[in-house]
Amino acid sequence: QLQLVESGGGVMQPGESLRLSCAASGRTFYTYAMAWFRQPPGKEREFVAAISWRGTNTYYSDSVKGRFTISRDSAKDTVYLEMNSLKPYDTAVYYCAAKPLSSDYVTHLDSGDMPYWGKGTLVTVST
Repeated sequence: QLQLVESGGGVMQPGESLRLSCAASGRTFYTYAMAWFRQPPGKEREFVAAISWRGTNTYYSDSVKGRFTISRDSAKDTVYLEMNSLKPYDTAVYYCAAKPLSSDYVTHLDSGDMPYWGKGTLVTVST
């Protein structure tokens, strides 16, 4: 069983930056594709970004492309989401998720594709 724990959420002002972390434990982290999802208040969970197990390939939703960066440090079993130019509509609970994936290619992922989830961290962007 792979355990995922997110951290780094908080209350931010529009235009500011924030980095989320997701620490993995319990299984070999190396061959998992990792992703971030988010669930805005009153809305369904949506895909944000994904990174391949080697960290060489990434994929972003259109709403965050150019502002957010996903990365991973396999030595630390941790994946990050660097969020820049935050906007009020980025307000959401952000979830880290993982799926076993031997391919070093990632694309858009659906929630149903991901067998492992963290409990989420809240990011609020407000004036």
